[in-house]
Amino acid sequence: MARRDYYEVLGIERTATVTVVKKAFKRVALDLHPDRNPDDPEAEDKMKEASEAYSVLNDADKRAIYDRHGHDGLSGQGVGGFGDMQDIFSHFQDIFDGVFGGGMGGMGGMGGRRRRTAPSRGADVRASVLLSLREAAFGAKKELEVTHPTPCEPCRGTGAEDAKLQQCGNCGGSGQVAHARGPFVLSTTCGQCGGEGATAEKACEECSGHGEVPSTRAVSLTVPGGVDTGQTLRLTNQGQAGRLGGPPGHLYVTVEVAPDDNFHRDGYDLIHELHLSYPQAALGDEVELPTLDDEPERIKIPAGVQPGDTMVVNNAGVPRLDGRGRGDLIAVIQVDVPKELSPRARELLEELAATFSKEA
Repeated sequence: MARRDYYEVLGIERTATVTVVKKAFKRVALDLHPDRNPDDPEAEDKMKEASEAYSVLNDADKRAIYDRHGHDGLSGQGVGGFGDMQDIFSHFQDIFDGVFGGGMGGMGGMGGRRRRTAPSRGADVRASVLLSLREAAFGAKKELEVTHPTPCEPCRGTGAEDAKLQQCGNCGGSGQVAHARGPFVLSTTCGQCGGEGATAEKACEECSGHGEVPSTRAVSLTVPGGVDTGQTLRLTNQGQAGRLGGPPGHLYVTVEVAPDDNFHRDGYDLIHELHLSYPQAALGDEVELPTLDDEPERIKIPAGVQPGDTMVVNNAGVPRLDGRGRGDLIAVIQVDVPKELSPRARELLEELAATFSKEA
């Protein structure tokens, strides 16, 4: 059977943002919850399909490959492979926490919140970097200052003085409180321990019981040549540190390219407004055209060139991300009309105008 388009699976447009992708997956996950589909044998397969779609469309690199090459392009990229519902719930715990209040009610604790005493992966961190057009075109090395919460060292991220915890008396250490809703039993996050299953005997003074403190650190970023505004670079394991020995999250850096005085970027092409005087446009000339490289490009202007005409210098634009050459440099002709004239210049132009009148 042919595999369905990932965008169709989640019911979203191909231009959907990461936020829209996540919201769509939450909606599908709620619709396919086993408690809502006790007699639907296809619900689990549909959930696996939606989870696979989300794992691709929420990852900038995998999504770019999928948009260009479809399912075949993702071979060997680690897509899919969810064994059962518990595997899915565990893999997307951060999503299901938001959908089901911190746990999968009615699923025997499947995919429940991690407790303070268990290692947990650190959160992903987002930052931005401002690049010049030249840096975006040819790549650059940048130093970023990233600020995010980090586990408190005195309490080892537990929020408790000397990391001393006691079992929550409200939920018995499960982190969940069960509620009967007709034929269903739903679980919600325990309000006393916040779903952690344990509470502090005494709050840590350093972090006021939160288990985290703000931290600022420097991160080295290598920008590949050819990036553009809005693209995101992922630095693996450079996000927020994990708790209790858990792995760190990732750092996602969004690129912004500053406006340039000489060029307007159009994909991998560069657009430059080339200003000529009327004599240059009428008689032709040889002029220098600025480039992103160290040396300007000399081009010949044909006689009679018109405003709006273009001249193209091949392979002088922005290098392509895939390494397949460069875009073009496109000069758009602008003919400048002087606002003020010297007496001699006016005299010559009047003579020229009279010549045109006689030729007409």
